[in-house]
Amino acid sequence: MTKDDLFKDKRSTVMDFDFGKDTAEVFDDMLDRSVPFYAEIQRMMGEIAGDFAVAGTNLYDLGCSTGTTFIGLDPAVAADVTFIGVDSSPDMLEKARKKLEGCGFSRPYELVCLNLDDGVPILNASVVILNLTLQFIRPLNRDRVISGIAHGLNDSGCLILVEKVLSQDSTINRLFIKHYYEFKKRNGYSELEISQKREALENVLIPYHFDENRELLLRNGFKSCDVFFRWYNFCGMVALK
Repeated sequence: MTKDDLFKDKRSTVMDFDFGKDTAEVFDDMLDRSVPFYAEIQRMMGEIAGDFAVAGTNLYDLGCSTGTTFIGLDPAVAADVTFIGVDSSPDMLEKARKKLEGCGFSRPYELVCLNLDDGVPILNASVVILNLTLQFIRPLNRDRVISGIAHGLNDSGCLILVEKVLSQDSTINRLFIKHYYEFKKRNGYSELEISQKREALENVLIPYHFDENRELLLRNGFKSCDVFFRWYNFCGMVALK
C-alpha cells in the first residue's frame, strides 16, 4: 500500500481535490488513515448487504474507487448477486480492476465509468452503496440521484449511505471537527497536510446536516432510514425502499 503524502509539501496554490492518478495510487492508505473505523464500517456494510442482497439481482457501489468494498462484501453476499461498481475516475477503476484480478475475485462484476452527477441507471438492484460518495455530488443533483436509486431498487431493497455530516449546533460542529483532526494527527498526518487537504476539499466535498440527509432519503422514495454507525462527524445510514 503506497503511503499518502499528497499534501506533505507546502504548496503555493492548493488546487481542488481530484480523484486522478496520484490520488488513486495512495487512496487505500488515505482512507485507512482518514476515515475513523474504516475497516469496521466495511464489515458492517457487508453484514447489512448480506441481509438485503437477493439472488439474481445486482448490488451497486456508486463511487467504488479502488474496489475495496467489493472485496469485503464478497464473502457476505450470495454468489449469484452481480456486483456493479461505478466511478467517474478511470484511474480508480483501473486500480480496482487490478486489485480484483490480483485477489482472484471470481464473482460476476462490472466496472463502469460514469459521472454520478449525470445520474446512474440502476437496474434490478437489491442493494446500493454510497460510501463517502454523496458528499462529492453537487447538492443541486442529489435529489435526482437519490430518486433514481430508489426508482431502480427492487421492493424491500436498501441503500447504505456513509457520509461526513454537519451538526446543527456550531459549537458541537467545531468540537467534532477538532477531534477528527486530532484523529488524523494520531495517524501520522501533519498540521500542514491537514490544512492543505482541507483547503483542497473546500469546494469539492459539501457535507449536509444529518437531518438534511434523512429528509433527502425520505422525500425521494425511501420509507424509512436509521443510523448504523456514528463517530463524531461521520455517519452511516441504512434506508429501506
